Amino acid sequence: MTATVPPAPSENPIPEPAGRVELPPGAVLTDARFVNDDLLPVPLARRRWTTYNFTALWVGMAHNIPSWLLASGLVALGMDWKQAVFTIALANVIVLAPMLLTGHAGPKYGIPFPVLARASFGLRGANLPAMIRAAVACAWFGIQTWIGGQGVFVLLGKLFGGWAEASEVGGQPWTLWVCFVLFWALELAIIYRGMEALRRFENWAAPFVIVGALVLLAWIAYKAGGLGPLLDQPSRLGWGADFWPVFFPSLMGMIAFWSTLSLNIPDFTRFGAGQRAQVWGQTLGLPTTMTLFALLSVFVTSGSQAVYGAAIWDPVELAAKTDNVFGLLFALITVLVATISVNIAANVVSPAYDLANLAPKFITFRTGALITGVVGVVIMPWKLTETPELYIFTWLGLVGGLLGTVAGILVADYWIVRRTRLDLTDLYTPGGRYWYTSGWNPHAVVAFLTGGVLAVGGSHSAPGKGPFPEDGLIPFLKPLADYGWAVGLAASLVVYVALTAGTRRRV
Repeated sequence: MTATVPPAPSENPIPEPAGRVELPPGAVLTDARFVNDDLLPVPLARRRWTTYNFTALWVGMAHNIPSWLLASGLVALGMDWKQAVFTIALANVIVLAPMLLTGHAGPKYGIPFPVLARASFGLRGANLPAMIRAAVACAWFGIQTWIGGQGVFVLLGKLFGGWAEASEVGGQPWTLWVCFVLFWALELAIIYRGMEALRRFENWAAPFVIVGALVLLAWIAYKAGGLGPLLDQPSRLGWGADFWPVFFPSLMGMIAFWSTLSLNIPDFTRFGAGQRAQVWGQTLGLPTTMTLFALLSVFVTSGSQAVYGAAIWDPVELAAKTDNVFGLLFALITVLVATISVNIAANVVSPAYDLANLAPKFITFRTGALITGVVGVVIMPWKLTETPELYIFTWLGLVGGLLGTVAGILVADYWIVRRTRLDLTDLYTPGGRYWYTSGWNPHAVVAFLTGGVLAVGGSHSAPGKGPFPEDGLIPFLKPLADYGWAVGLAASLVVYVALTAGTRRRV
């Protein structure tokens, strides 16, 4: 595909007063290996997402069933509710920092994550972080779609009896598979309409899901006559020697929950009206929403313990306790909206761009979204949520270490080496300043390997609790495994800056 920008006399991009930059007028980008319409910078006229749009995006993404279940996972590991909420709140404040740093390139240059990665990894090398991010997103897409399909199955089973007793296919009732497939198709239908449709969907989905969560809280508080005994339960870990070995890997796991977005957030901020919109929108949307949702989760679960004699952490299972048809329908719609809003934004947009970057001539944004949907089902990632140890320590910990490593390189290159100055034309041009060695930057590869080995090399599992050796993949690195995201980010950042010291790579 050939992408052309209308000609004009100037050869260099001229930033507007707000600091946003377009391609140089007159630039003609013809190499289909690195260019298609979805990867080109968003024109200034189409960068119009406001603070509300970004806040709504985060509210829509944060309010979902896996987010609700985060607190229950930490409580299951021995924390009390205060420790669980504190861990979640701190993690989201920490992950906000790289989110804002990498998000800066979006409003300024209008480029998606894989194109930003070309500046540090090279035009071809950018496929390395892009494919890692895409693989993680595909797995998350499968997890969220399965959870959403289960929610629909449970609630429809209450409305139409006999669903759970249907004949089994592949170990599950065929009615569950129908819910899963329909839910999957609905998600892809929305994203197929493009990013503007996503923006409109998130604008109304965000307040709707908040109302749904508050209605659930009011209902259970009314039935319980209060919030129940769970809030009085002491921590099994205390605040001493038993707490910290659980706290730090849990903190890294909570960071890893959104570390995916800390990489590909330019996929969204590229549509921003300016830096103020993305900074305030993300700051108001992410840490506050995740903390509020964790609190709602704890309060509602506490009420369920008072009413039913046992803590019910799953909001779908709890909503299914009602016999009111209107209540069941409202819960069904809330589950649909909540899961779709996060799954499309967090787990389809990024791999769609990442796969388009892999083969721009053949893969568009829409084609990439469809591929994501297929891969997300084929790899059967729902197995990852079977136990808190596997979900938090193994899955989120491993993912966080690798994604933290990539984030360190992006932040180092964009902020420290280049001081936020990029040449837009060369980001799409082989042989330019971002071509390095045959399209790969050896410095970025070395930094990635170093940070990645240090971050995940010590990955370990308790006997029978995961896939890793008890002593770690690389035993002497085992002490670092509990801090994977931080270790990967810091190590890759330091190594990359050290390797590029003394070279002139600033635009």
